[in-house]
Amino acid sequence: MTTSLSPPPPPRLSRLPALPLVWIVPIVALAVGGWMVFREFRNRGPEITIEFADGKGVEPRKTTLDYLGVSVGTVTSVELRENLAGVKVTLRLDKNAAGLAREGAQFWIVHPEIGLTGVRGIETLLTGARINGRPGKGPPATAFKGLDRSPSVENVEEGRAFVLQSERLGAISPGAPVFYREVKVGFVETSKLDDDAATVLIRIRVKTPFVNLVRTNTRFWNSGGVSFKMNLLGAELKSTSLESLFSGGIAFATPDLAPLAPAAPDGTLFKLHQEMDKDWLKWQPRIRIDPPDEAPDAPAPSPLAPLVKP
Repeated sequence: MTTSLSPPPPPRLSRLPALPLVWIVPIVALAVGGWMVFREFRNRGPEITIEFADGKGVEPRKTTLDYLGVSVGTVTSVELRENLAGVKVTLRLDKNAAGLAREGAQFWIVHPEIGLTGVRGIETLLTGARINGRPGKGPPATAFKGLDRSPSVENVEEGRAFVLQSERLGAISPGAPVFYREVKVGFVETSKLDDDAATVLIRIRVKTPFVNLVRTNTRFWNSGGVSFKMNLLGAELKSTSLESLFSGGIAFATPDLAPLAPAAPDGTLFKLHQEMDKDWLKWQPRIRIDPPDEAPDAPAPSPLAPLVKP
């Protein structure tokens, strides 16, 4: 008995071209690169420009924008302004930080600062300069004016602001303390020359629990530095505090007249005396600091807005 063997089936020929193994790696790399580009565009926020007086330490693709200790943007370019009066920094925000791009936002370059009020930015000695920011509350914006120095850590929206007019600035600087009976009740926000350059205008902010202490007849004086007087009875050396010795300081007192003068509204202009009158220290008005009196409020001046006489 013979067994017949059937012939094997014919081979199937594929019409698809064979993919050489050498192309697998470039294709995978292209796919990964495409995904990274897609993710970059998906997480990309708005682009903003910030003008600074000096761009020392700011480098493209290296310097970051930090908010609450988290990097939320990167500098893309740094160039001189057209009038050579500063630099213009272009910065790309992350998508989740788009809320920083609003009118009224504050931006400043962080450099090492060592003083009696604390140590700031000391880590930039190793990491290089960085930019810090605070959000604004206005409409969306893309162009900003940067601060020349770090702003005060105080809450600039709390309390009431007052403007002091002085013959000279002295040692008073932003963040300097404001005292009432040698208790710190506020701080200096900013200062500038008056429009006629004859005097200096200084804006201070008194905190909410103490705004009642400032009345329309309150007296302010420069309490910074050291006061040294000599007379026939001897020498007198006096300083309000170690903090005001170096950063300057302002003190105030309110007359104890009856009835008590009205509470000063936001933005009231006062004269800043260079020296106090000894009688001012004798005033002992009884003023409730809580709750605050209802005083007619003017719009609170922005820390970046120019000082204007009320």
